Amino acid sequence: AHLSLSVAAGQSSPEHFLGTIQRGGYQANEGLPILLYRRVQRLRNANVRNVCISSILAFQAAVQAPYLADAMYLYARALNKTLNENPTANIRNGTALTTASQGSFEGYSGRVLIDKDGNRNAIYNLYGFNIDEVPEKFVVIEMDQNTTKWIPQYVNAATSIWAIRGGKQPVAVPDCGFNGSECPPDFMDTYFVYVIVCVILLLIIAFFATAASIYILNARKKEQRRLDQLWQINYMALIKPSEKAETRKSVRSVKSSTSSASARLTSGKVLETSTHASYYLSNVAVVARKHTCRPQIEKKHAAELRVMCQMDKENLNKFMGLCLNGPQYLSVWKFCSRGSLKDILEKGTFTMDAFFMYSLMRDICEGLYAIHHSLIGQHGHLTSSACLVDERWQVKISNFGLSFLKEAEPRPENTLLWTAPELLREGNNVGTKTGDIYSFAIICSEIITGKSAFNIDEREESVEEIVYKIKRIGPDPFRPVVTTADVQDMDPTMLHLVRDCWSENPDSRPTINTVRNIVKNLMDHVFNMLEQYATNLECEVEERTKELVEEKKKSDILLYRMLPKEVAEKLKLGLTVPPESYDSATVFFSDVVKFTDLASRCTPLQVVNLLNDLYTTFDTIIDEHQVYKVETIGDSYLCVSGLPHRNGNEHARNVAQMSFAFLKSLATFRIPHLPAERINIRIGIHTGPVVAGVVGLTMPRYCLFGDTVNTASRMESNGKPGHIHISAETNRFLTQVIGGYITESRGEVIIKMNLLYCFRSLALFLHDGANTLKGSERERFILSVNLLYCFRSLALFLHDGANTLKGSERERFIPSVESHFTSSGITEIIPNECGVGKELVLRGSVK
Repeated sequence: AHLSLSVAAGQSSPEHFLGTIQRGGYQANEGLPILLYRRVQRLRNANVRNVCISSILAFQAAVQAPYLADAMYLYARALNKTLNENPTANIRNGTALTTASQGSFEGYSGRVLIDKDGNRNAIYNLYGFNIDEVPEKFVVIEMDQNTTKWIPQYVNAATSIWAIRGGKQPVAVPDCGFNGSECPPDFMDTYFVYVIVCVILLLIIAFFATAASIYILNARKKEQRRLDQLWQINYMALIKPSEKAETRKSVRSVKSSTSSASARLTSGKVLETSTHASYYLSNVAVVARKHTCRPQIEKKHAAELRVMCQMDKENLNKFMGLCLNGPQYLSVWKFCSRGSLKDILEKGTFTMDAFFMYSLMRDICEGLYAIHHSLIGQHGHLTSSACLVDERWQVKISNFGLSFLKEAEPRPENTLLWTAPELLREGNNVGTKTGDIYSFAIICSEIITGKSAFNIDEREESVEEIVYKIKRIGPDPFRPVVTTADVQDMDPTMLHLVRDCWSENPDSRPTINTVRNIVKNLMDHVFNMLEQYATNLECEVEERTKELVEEKKKSDILLYRMLPKEVAEKLKLGLTVPPESYDSATVFFSDVVKFTDLASRCTPLQVVNLLNDLYTTFDTIIDEHQVYKVETIGDSYLCVSGLPHRNGNEHARNVAQMSFAFLKSLATFRIPHLPAERINIRIGIHTGPVVAGVVGLTMPRYCLFGDTVNTASRMESNGKPGHIHISAETNRFLTQVIGGYITESRGEVIIKMNLLYCFRSLALFLHDGANTLKGSERERFILSVNLLYCFRSLALFLHDGANTLKGSERERFIPSVESHFTSSGITEIIPNECGVGKELVLRGSVK
């Protein structure tokens, strides 16, 4: 259908017509007929001339109608904008309308964007089906001549645009391409060679791994057979001493066979008993214990025997092996020349002190510690007969392990006294760790008392009766009697340890680790005592020499404080110290400000203490610099740098740094009896030639001579409190020779030497950069000493702006002197704040 509209002048304007269109975006054609119908009705009702409707076919409009409406609306917007900006503008000016049409609005055909050239930028909407198969806008694409803007309308692509595909985005290009010719090659086609190589390598690795495993297993079996051969001793390899006449000799007993003394192997020539026999194994003396049973050796038993053969601890007797092909099983142990601990205690041939007892206990404890921390686990039959002593008096525990033989054999009657009560009640032949702790306590009681267990040799009861008392349960268990009276030097801690070890409750007994630590601490204590004893013996020899050396050091220290070390060394050698001239040295003088007034407020002792505290502080600072303290006279302090040890040009630096430190130390220095008072000093420094030498024989002093000393003294006496007054020569050293120091001119000062120092800025003040006078204060100078001396009776006081005199001191001013001062260069006289007297402020140069 075609719709043509014309509007005559003076009638309804196009803006009125277009304004009736509801702008909201155009989405489908079904709304267009209704829209057209409504507009035609309104045109008929309107007073519009020359309206011609050529044809309306059931109000069917073309799809271009929204664009026509947007074009007319765009024209109206541009026309309105042009007229608003310039009411007299030509509405037929296309350039102005094009410029005014730039921008965007929501039209019937969608959002309209007009660029600067008047062209509409394309806007595309990307629709797709959501998971409910309903069309949904996902992306808005805005395009202009140069750029394209992609505006997603979703938050998560997987749950919106690709939701219908399971949240997976399809690839841009198929794996095989669009024509199927770009399919990736098959894995086997690509890596067939690599697969073959890997398979071959895996087969080779598996082959070698299998071969290595077989080799390791065979080697392990071979090693086990070798180790079994180590603990297996051929009976034919055991040679009796009688058959080895050239090496025949008496052997001591290692194990007691019975409780009777005649049956024990002691120092006699008894080489064999019913339980033990002496042999030689590869020229090594051994002792074999006879076993009455012949159990079958299983793998676990062989493993235990291998462990026993490999155990080579300092406090364990060496297990040589087990003989299986003899008349009876023989466990072979290394021979110890001094026999068993029980034999030594029963003989009583010597008296043991506490240290020797500690040594024996420590050896037993170390051996038991090694057993408890091995695969054997426990001893089981620990007695004093199982503790052997070698030629070095070291205890070695024997008869450990062989649990399968101990389990098959009854416990010997002579070992029951060392057996724990719970083991006696249970009939346990193998033993436990707590049982070993009990046995250790019984052995310790033997060592302490020097008697057999429970003093069985002197008791009327038999072994059976004592064992019965041990097994009996009661509040007071039967134990050996041990007191501190048995040994003089025995620590009571050891007795408490023994009592804890034979506790009736096995759980209450300490472990071997605890016992070992306690015994070790006791041994350390004994060792410390022995070391102290040896040290005391040495000290007795060296004490007098050391005292002499100390006295010499004290004398040297005192001498070095009175004289320079170089001079003192020459005097000690008896050499003469001639006077020596030094071309350049820096002399330091200091004096306490108003010391007389301060001393008048103190007692003599307080004055001495005050000066001692002050000079102690200064002496500590001197030690940090290469400065020598010459002397102190009252509150005056004299130091020098550059002698007797020449230090080049550093003497001025050393004295300057020391002076800074002096002034800083006064900030924290307090007078004990006058805490509110503050100490202030004047410092004077001068650099020049000095002659130094030792004067006198009685109380010799190292003295300085020359005008340099006097000048330094005048620098101090004419200085300002809290300042460092230096001479021109010192100023030259600090600013030109050394450098790095800032000095400030003080002005002309006539010192009391009939000598006027006239140099660039006379009477310099040295400062550390923090106390620099600023502004007009630099112009304030102090009158010469001679002038003050002339008016000493008038008590005239001047100040530099920082040290203004307060109180009644201001009243000491005589007006008659004003004219003299004014003629001398004082340009300003001002009254003080109290109205009493006046202050003279010096401005300019004062001669």
